[in-house]
Amino acid sequence: MLRPGSARRWLAAAGRWSCRLLALLLLVPGPGGASEITFELPDNAKQCFYEDITQGTKCTLEFQVITGGHYDVDCRLEDPDGNVLYKEMKKQYDSFTFTASKNGTYKFCFSNEFSTFTHKTVYFDFQVGEDPPLFPSENRVSALTQMESACVSIHEALKSVIDYQTHFRLREAQGRSRAEDLNTRVAYCTCLPRRILLLGAGRGGENNS
Repeated sequence: MLRPGSARRWLAAAGRWSCRLLALLLLVPGPGGASEITFELPDNAKQCFYEDITQGTKCTLEFQVITGGHYDVDCRLEDPDGNVLYKEMKKQYDSFTFTASKNGTYKFCFSNEFSTFTHKTVYFDFQVGEDPPLFPSENRVSALTQMESACVSIHEALKSVIDYQTHFRLREAQGRSRAEDLNTRVAYCTCLPRRILLLGAGRGGENNS
């Protein structure tokens, strides 16, 4: 049974741990070298990005077309020597993981050159390397403390939440774009018969006169 003094010390220690936990969650480091960008890709255009990567680093490229045309784009990834690591044509979305075979600048490009009048909005997430350890001693041989294990679990859960939110926003933006396109087409198809009727009525009046 805890004595009053012990209870006060336990509550004080718990309060300090709560403050430390909150600080850790607010200062959670992001992925090792993640880049998330949403950009406009005009018709008949090509946009390239470059990243310096160290040999042996694991990387993941994920992309999705949010708006425009058939929601497709060409994507190409090359190593520092120009060797093609990934190449896909007219893809709506995809994900590709690779390990850098050499040091140098890697290039990945998105192309809309096959489209002559429709521009696209493209989102991509390029992750370079693994997340740094949440604690300096996370890779030690001995087991983590209960508080450290809880922090690591919360950190992983928060990363999953961020990923789900990102994909949800992308799907919502794409769905809204499709709905707006459909609404425009419906409005056009609705107005077209009225114009035909008006033209027919006008010509009928001219013939009667």
